[in-house]
Amino acid sequence: MHRVRPADPPPALLPLSLLLAVLGGAAAWAAFPGAVSTAGWWPGAIVAVALLALATHRVRARRGVLAGLLFGLAFMFPHLSWSGTFVGLLPWSALTVACALFYAVLGGLLPRLQRARWRLAPLAVACGWTGIEAARERIPFEGFPWGRLAFSQADAPTLGLAALGGSPLVTFGVALAGALVAQAVLALLRLPAPAGAARGVPRLRPAVLSLLAAALVTSSGALVPRPTGAEDGTRRVAAVQGNTPAEGLEFNAERRAVLDNHARATLALAQQVADGSAPQPDLVLWPENSSDIDPYENADARAVIEQAADAVGVPLLVGAVLQGPGENVSNTGLVVTPADGIEGAREDDSRHYVKQRPAPFAEYMPYRSFFRAITDKVDLVPRDFVHGDHVGLLEMGGVRVGDVICFEVAFDDTVRDSVRAGAQFLVVQTNNATFGYSDEAVQQLAMSRLRAVESGRAVVQISTVGVSAIITPDGVAHEESTLFTTDVLQGEVVLRSTQTLATRVGALPELALSALGVLLLLTARRGERRPGGGRRVPLAPASDPVPA
Repeated sequence: MHRVRPADPPPALLPLSLLLAVLGGAAAWAAFPGAVSTAGWWPGAIVAVALLALATHRVRARRGVLAGLLFGLAFMFPHLSWSGTFVGLLPWSALTVACALFYAVLGGLLPRLQRARWRLAPLAVACGWTGIEAARERIPFEGFPWGRLAFSQADAPTLGLAALGGSPLVTFGVALAGALVAQAVLALLRLPAPAGAARGVPRLRPAVLSLLAAALVTSSGALVPRPTGAEDGTRRVAAVQGNTPAEGLEFNAERRAVLDNHARATLALAQQVADGSAPQPDLVLWPENSSDIDPYENADARAVIEQAADAVGVPLLVGAVLQGPGENVSNTGLVVTPADGIEGAREDDSRHYVKQRPAPFAEYMPYRSFFRAITDKVDLVPRDFVHGDHVGLLEMGGVRVGDVICFEVAFDDTVRDSVRAGAQFLVVQTNNATFGYSDEAVQQLAMSRLRAVESGRAVVQISTVGVSAIITPDGVAHEESTLFTTDVLQGEVVLRSTQTLATRVGALPELALSALGVLLLLTARRGERRPGGGRRVPLAPASDPVPA
């Protein structure tokens, strides 16, 4: 018995299939903040999954690969436009293609996933999305998870699923809803009902049931509680957005000006406290790169930082670039106290944190000699940032603070490890000056909002230039700043110690869903047997209800 490969759609339908893939990519882009409006159109993520499922329905794997690639390019090219703001088209295009290749793989798998047995095609499609995103978080070069479906859902009811299974469960929920929508469309497109059947019922009934199931999945996250109470009291924080002299790659050409901006804003806050026009904060937070001058090697920079801490009279978290080890540099969060200044912070793990996940091609250059043969842009990173070797948990005035630096907020395990270690609230120190007025800052804020719900912790995102915000554990952003302004965000932050289910189970949901996707892929139907031998591809996916 020989195997018959799935037949492609009629030639006239192939352009339509590829058009659906491109439209799906555009819908995915529209789902994220900044694409259509400040908030983005979150249902676009569901529409995107549905369109790619339709584009790859009953096609051969190679056609699915092409559809997936077009989807990925249409999605990632505009979504990652910030990556080319000041470095040009080549790095932007290279990053886009690298991400799009994952969607090409997904497109090649979707035709078979949609033939899953036991009417589980929507489940198989959702598991496939979850597995591809799991891979993209890890490879190549330690992964690049930007653009996960979950990160588009900060204003959606599906956000609540993050408290149960983290960002992978949010992606799964979105993909499952999209696959159910695609199944509804396919049910409506089936051949006319057999003679004698009630007109329209065989098409309408399964379509309505699939749409109801999609609505139920989408709304299910709204039923998940999002506790916001203060279990360990509250602390008043002041997050200082000092601004930079200019946007772009040369933002730190005047490194002293950046440091002075943050010190000046902190001194102004201290004066307001002394005048009684502002309440005394318990903690002051500065962003990543607020001091690109190493205060251990520059006495003047050290004096400026310690003066600011003394003036405000409370612990100060500084984002500093330190020289070493060796010829490398370290992207570091340092706790400076009025009593001890900066002395000893570098040697005390409770007072300093080195970024564990520096961004490849931005903070370190993998295979430098190889990539230099392609572009001289590699020399924009003259020295590599090292990888930190301990969890971001800092002690500030008796409060356990989880420190997450910029790019790290996109990674599940980095954030989760801080909470598991005992963080009572999270700080995301970031610097968005190198991306100008692009969508990068609001995309990152959406990630921080998801992390708040996922961890059950308040999150303070503080940037050199914005967007900064104080986020409550329910994922709502408060005191949101605007780009390239000087601002001091002040507010009460609740301290919590209870761990969400997502924190406790860790990567288990992602691994289980990915493994289930592999199982459904391996056991999927190859086609229905013909009476005369051989196989044929069913007119509708195996999961479609059979007409009455």
